[in-house]
Amino acid sequence: MRPTPRAETFPANTPAASQVFTTVLSQGPLPRLEVARRVGLSPAAVTKAVRPLIEAGYLVEGVDEEARPALGRPANLVRVDGGRALFIGVKVTGDEIIAVLTDLCCRIRVARHLPLSEREPKAVLAGITDLVQQLLGEADGSSAPVLGLGIAVSGDVDRGEGTVRYSPFLEWRDVPLAELAAMTTGLPVTVDNDVRALTVAEQWFGAGVGLSDFAVVTVGAGIGCGLVVHGRVVAGAHGVAGEIGHVTVDPAGPLCHCGNRGCVEAIAGEAAIVRQIREATGAELPDAEAALALAREGVAAARDVYARAGEAIGRGIATVANLLGPERVIISGEGLAAYDLFAEQIRDAFVAAAFGSAARCDVRTHPLPFDEWARGAAATAIQSFIGPDTSR
Repeated sequence: MRPTPRAETFPANTPAASQVFTTVLSQGPLPRLEVARRVGLSPAAVTKAVRPLIEAGYLVEGVDEEARPALGRPANLVRVDGGRALFIGVKVTGDEIIAVLTDLCCRIRVARHLPLSEREPKAVLAGITDLVQQLLGEADGSSAPVLGLGIAVSGDVDRGEGTVRYSPFLEWRDVPLAELAAMTTGLPVTVDNDVRALTVAEQWFGAGVGLSDFAVVTVGAGIGCGLVVHGRVVAGAHGVAGEIGHVTVDPAGPLCHCGNRGCVEAIAGEAAIVRQIREATGAELPDAEAALALAREGVAAARDVYARAGEAIGRGIATVANLLGPERVIISGEGLAAYDLFAEQIRDAFVAAAFGSAARCDVRTHPLPFDEWARGAAATAIQSFIGPDTSR
């Protein structure tokens, strides 16, 4: 076992300092005056906030040579030193564990994958620990410390307690994963729902940068949704906000594993699509890849199943738009491999079901491999390290 990683406290000890750092992290490099404008603070307050961050090496200030103006005095820009600290992110799926080592700007340095043959918590924890030890070894050559571990799991996750309340794909109930992982790795651990973790990464480092209100909808084994409202990732009072996969869009539709009928996930989740194509064609389909191949071959019944899936997803997105009025909805997930088969239906169903100006919501796709989901877990670790005021 490697020595216990070094503990370190982030020097921003006020909400204002955390807000300034987060703004520079996600939107920088920026001049101090622009930072003050974006966070709504006085220039003096920004100067006070950045001073300890510069002294500790988390922020650096200097002239951006690439943006140097032809005339006039060049502006000093504040930026995050990404190499100042490292973080590890882990995404647990039903059959694989993916782990990444990132810098403070959440740029992936190393990725590792480990097949998962058993889903019992003990086996998964052993796999996570093994991957973390490998990545700590990769970090040994760097002067930057590893300061946190984020773990992303599908299902009902209580981030505050670090407990997986219920994960249908892992068949877990009430697993204190943060506590267990902290004991085996020696790192501060953040555990969150995988879609919320991906949403944090999109908010700070991806297609949601600078947006106050947006949603991330993931399609694949399940149908998930992460919500950002007034700049905050929303978990809800019971930790299940954004579960559009269990919004009923067809009361007479197929039975969902949650016990209701006609949920978006019961129509558009990968398992549901495979089941429906089997029933419609009689074909022996081992997995979603085979179902997709059949549809691409032009089999009408298979293509109809994907079309219905697109309609269900479009109605689910419209529900989000009608309730929250987001500026943007980002569609992602492994299910985007079939996007050409249901893109038109998603758009048509969304426009038909969205109320009034909600239909003007910018709906776009952003395909992301599983390494990016692990990066989302690292983003939650970075978020926790910066301070609790940035986490919700």
